[in-house]
Amino acid sequence: MGGSEYTPPFWLRNPHLQTALGSSQWRRRRGAQALAATGAVTTEHLVDGGEGVRLHGLHSVVPGRAPRGLVLLLHGWEGSSESSYMRQTAAQMLDLGYAVFRLNFRDHGDSHHLNEAIFHSNRIDEVVHAAVDIAARFDPRPMLAAGYSLGGNFALRLALRAPAAGLQLAGIAAVCPVIDPARTMLQMEVGHHQLYLRHFERTWRASLRRKRDLFPDHLDVDDATLSLGLRDLTDWLVRTHTEFGTLDDYFDGYSVAGDRLSSLQVPVDILMAADDPVIPLDAFHALALPAHARLEISRWGGHCGFLLDRHLDGFAERWVAARLDAHADAARTSVERTRLATAVHAGAQGG
Repeated sequence: MGGSEYTPPFWLRNPHLQTALGSSQWRRRRGAQALAATGAVTTEHLVDGGEGVRLHGLHSVVPGRAPRGLVLLLHGWEGSSESSYMRQTAAQMLDLGYAVFRLNFRDHGDSHHLNEAIFHSNRIDEVVHAAVDIAARFDPRPMLAAGYSLGGNFALRLALRAPAAGLQLAGIAAVCPVIDPARTMLQMEVGHHQLYLRHFERTWRASLRRKRDLFPDHLDVDDATLSLGLRDLTDWLVRTHTEFGTLDDYFDGYSVAGDRLSSLQVPVDILMAADDPVIPLDAFHALALPAHARLEISRWGGHCGFLLDRHLDGFAERWVAARLDAHADAARTSVERTRLATAVHAGAQGG
């Protein structure tokens, strides 16, 4: 574990201001401007999530330039491929010469109509399947991935499952990832953190209403149920739309706490803010990580904020780009060494 070099100006050291500005419309526009400035061409795609599941995403590449690799980006809960940090990170990676695929989870962005069953956080298999499909369609190697908040949790679980899925990932970066979902729920239920609880309640209810309008026969949920608080509404989801019997089992299903990341084979970098008002910090101190995983904790940053200045430029997006680029360089060096060793061995055999 190491510290982070992120140091914001004094007026940006409030975690709630960081969190609010980080997801503001101003920053979304800033992200759109940064993405447009790269000159990249962006196209929409439906990718295969397995078992008939279709997921939507955006592929961006700068014309006339061979990509140095492919980066898969994963957003947070009730975010989308157009979230500010997704656009800003895409712009950073495109400027470094990579192609980028911004994936929407099921029922995020404008994708509610694609699948009948609703989203929940244990749907990792379809994200792994989609990543394999994306790797096959857009061939540039090495392939890397990054995620924010719940997307960071998905990215870490993707790294755990990549070897078994035959997915070659050169590296992963996760910003303020959900580590222990049960503890995260408890944190949001305490004191002023309930502001974030209310935000997620409001956005999730709107998403479920949209899903109900599209699939009324499948999602038979009344307004009284939709008015429940986040914990009770999640309990309803677990009992009626998942294979998990209890809320605790559901949270445990996508937890990466304790030693669950100790078997990682993919190099991983994690950035966390000590003042994050959503994700509990102590879960990070309790992580058992392998030698090729690095955790950096910043004193400031809020939840996925890490803003640098009045222009709302972000440290986290630059951090992700630098870490992924380093992992890609290491992967390319490893490939060249393998090729050289193979050539030397073949020459010796021939001699």
